[in-house]
Amino acid sequence: MRRLVAALACRNQGSRLYGKPLQNLDIDEGITILDNIVDCLLSIDVIDAVVLGAADGCENDCYSEYANSKKINCIRGDEIDVLGRLIKCGEQVGATDIFRSTSESPFPLYSSIDSAWQQHLQERNDATFLDDIVDGCGFEILTLDALQKSHMNGEDKHRSELCTLYIRENKEKFRIGSLSPDARYVRKDIRLTVDYPEDLIVCRAVYKKFKHLAPSIPLQDILTYLDGQPELLKLISPFCEEGYSTMYL
Repeated sequence: MRRLVAALACRNQGSRLYGKPLQNLDIDEGITILDNIVDCLLSIDVIDAVVLGAADGCENDCYSEYANSKKINCIRGDEIDVLGRLIKCGEQVGATDIFRSTSESPFPLYSSIDSAWQQHLQERNDATFLDDIVDGCGFEILTLDALQKSHMNGEDKHRSELCTLYIRENKEKFRIGSLSPDARYVRKDIRLTVDYPEDLIVCRAVYKKFKHLAPSIPLQDILTYLDGQPELLKLISPFCEEGYSTMYL
């Protein structure tokens, strides 16, 4: 029996913005980026569990407390070895497959998760990628076995936040599938991930506009809204090129 588990790597240290997953999308209500992600993923039927993979260190103890409040699991692991933490997340709850998205990207393309999982199973893939989409909205589905092989056979650079780099560099060793997003979602002038304070301003504005639809806010609604907000697009424009150059690692 296959078991798909969402693994979210979390840590508070960051050179640009501290504690990104726990930054508030809604300051008044105290709703964080991580809240919206977790609540969205918990609403997806094909995802059997959500597990936080928090980095070691007392500054990250808050994620264990957060997991308890959400009644989800949390593991702790090496800060640098994000791949190792994802594996521990899966092993903790008996996963056969891992759904991977980042813990600072509050608006995943949730509407494609069911079909991605079905494709992953039907094609018997080791990895199924949703690439070429608005930065922060894509995701990956990977067998736990493929991640374990990546960790065992890869180098230090692979045992890092570049969790699927070994698979992408060694495609001949894995069965890989990909999803082609709707052309309207291929927008390299927009990003919906929080790495800089300017990103947070934009995501807060989006959440304020669509909080009545949260946690599962349709991506097309977000894009239509931002197309009418040139001042918000201008804030994130300087970070788009860099973000898209590294988002598939």
